[in-house]
Amino acid sequence: MITLRTIQREDLLKCSLCGEAPCTAACGKLDPAALLRSCWLDNEKAAAAALPDHNPCANCQAPCEAACVHPGQVPIRSLLNRLRERVRPNLDIPAPADTSRLRTELCGIPLENPFLLSSSVVASSYEMCARAFEAGWAGACFKTICSFEIHEASPRFSAIRGDNGTIMGFKNIEQLSDHSVAENMEIFRRLKAKYPGKFILASIMGQNDAEWEELARLCQENGADAIELNFSCPNMAEGGLGSDIGQVPELVERFTAAARRGADIPILAKLTPNVASMLPAALAAKRGGADGLAAINTIKSVMNVNAHTYISAPAVRGMSAVGGYSGNAVKPIALRFVSELAAAPELRGLHISGMGGVESWSDALEFLLLGAGSIQVTTAVMQYGYRIVQDLISGLNYYLAEKGFDAPDQLRGLALDSLSTTTDVLERDTVVLPRFHREACVGCGRCVISCADGGHQAIRLGKDRKPLLNGKRCVGCHLCVLVCPERAIRASSRRISRLRG
Repeated sequence: MITLRTIQREDLLKCSLCGEAPCTAACGKLDPAALLRSCWLDNEKAAAAALPDHNPCANCQAPCEAACVHPGQVPIRSLLNRLRERVRPNLDIPAPADTSRLRTELCGIPLENPFLLSSSVVASSYEMCARAFEAGWAGACFKTICSFEIHEASPRFSAIRGDNGTIMGFKNIEQLSDHSVAENMEIFRRLKAKYPGKFILASIMGQNDAEWEELARLCQENGADAIELNFSCPNMAEGGLGSDIGQVPELVERFTAAARRGADIPILAKLTPNVASMLPAALAAKRGGADGLAAINTIKSVMNVNAHTYISAPAVRGMSAVGGYSGNAVKPIALRFVSELAAAPELRGLHISGMGGVESWSDALEFLLLGAGSIQVTTAVMQYGYRIVQDLISGLNYYLAEKGFDAPDQLRGLALDSLSTTTDVLERDTVVLPRFHREACVGCGRCVISCADGGHQAIRLGKDRKPLLNGKRCVGCHLCVLVCPERAIRASSRRISRLRG
């Protein structure tokens, strides 16, 4: 059966996820914009649980739909009624009364929830961090502080979009903070004075031992709760900086030790994914005195080469450059590295701050289950704003309450035992067959094409244009499940033994 989330994603494609949304202004009874955003961000349960007992949409003339920036194209009332009629009755628990179960810690320092802004443009000024803290973020990793001048290129972003127009992957050639060290220290002091309970993680990058030590010392003296060492920025590699350091364990150890001489607050080493394995650099950071690790930074990338100018994006006066790739598309790579770090016995006890493609609370959950203790976010904030923390908080809070967990820490690493670094351990003697949901099938034949040309020729169309499976040929690869545009194929509980003689 098609899930409610799938239907709502399709129906929400015309929703612009507006700021100061006119649908909410026109309603006056609910916040339709927040509810629709929750649906987009995989948070239908918490949204449905928060609905009032009475139905304001009953007998309503839907002024929200008329006020929409796409009038009549977003079925707001229908979507809210579906939340009420098809999600709310099936909830296991009501909306949790508070979010206290989200409390956690980072290297012994309390966090009100696991969600931090990662070091980037989204955490690059006092005003921005203050607005984020007011929105509900537990803290911020401030944009990397350095002692050298920064001059940014323009433009400096590009993106890869999916079939529905949403951003899948994001490239940047952004560099470090363009504030002076003194200006950044003043920002820290102001933030700590106004928001003493928020976590300030100071990202730094030095050019030599003395700079790493001095920057660490200054950050501690001016209110930072912890320090993140940027050994991973792909846009600051010239002169042996950024990811060039992260690829050399000896330099990671040396500069971690230098930062440790300057500060005694917790230190995290932010590692580069532009390596085959993070373990050598992670172990080097531990030897240098790091208390934790942060992963991943962006991945070196080239994208969107123009067919007429032959220039990759973003194009800056006829030139482009290798840049950092982020967004939801990199999440599988980020999860792989986080799980590698969390599973290593030699790194046990080090905090792991996970990031890379987190958009929804369920994305964050995956990082926690694979060993992360805190979550950092940038690209999703750039797309949707600081407001997404509301759904990160309510979604994870509802999940914890629903499953009977008292804290995010209880989730940490629960998925590690089921994950192997190789496929050699997987059982191979049974086949899980697909199951066709005929009522949802429209007879497009995509499953037949993919199975014929990319699988094992196990599906054909019947006279009614519904798929028929040849169980003797099916190997259970589930390519058909993935390509069906109607989500009308699922894994079945039926298994066939394929014991080898």
